[in-house]
Amino acid sequence: MRAYLRETIAIFVMAIVIFLLLQTTVQSCPIVGSCMEPTLQQEGQRLLISKVVYYFHEPERGDIIVFHPPHKPKNTPPYIKRIIGLPNDTIEITGGAVYIDGSPLYEPYVENPAKYTVPKYEVPENEYFVLGDNRPNADDSHNGWTVPRENIIGKAWLSIWPPSTWGLAPNYSLQEQLASY
Repeated sequence: MRAYLRETIAIFVMAIVIFLLLQTTVQSCPIVGSCMEPTLQQEGQRLLISKVVYYFHEPERGDIIVFHPPHKPKNTPPYIKRIIGLPNDTIEITGGAVYIDGSPLYEPYVENPAKYTVPKYEVPENEYFVLGDNRPNADDSHNGWTVPRENIIGKAWLSIWPPSTWGLAPNYSLQEQLASY
């Protein structure tokens, strides 16, 4: 009887530890709206977000991130966008193309390019310039705001719902984005 009680308590404690570990390292996040189409294709699609990855390295260009929008009230649902500009980068958008420090950015994930212009803009220290992949239909940094580092919740990691979308989130490294130029 004592062995059974010890095993039950041990299993219960392990379940609590695993639950707390998962709560502090990953989060499920639904896709709301069409700003990341065609990359994230469905309203209601769910992603797992890694909340610990940025403890090991800084956010990188091409990462899809979830963050608290700095220009909205605190209770606004988190946004999902792609990092385009890093701190101290100079961003310019003209003719549907994005330029980073004067070099064009190869963006295979954009099917609907920007119809707006953003004059040369230097991204402030500890902030990130983000854009939706569906450029004309996104509330993003082209509207004059950037994302402070402390507002970033995490990096999109896995698509988990619906089953047809299962797989790794399509993040792109800088090398992949500059490979064509």
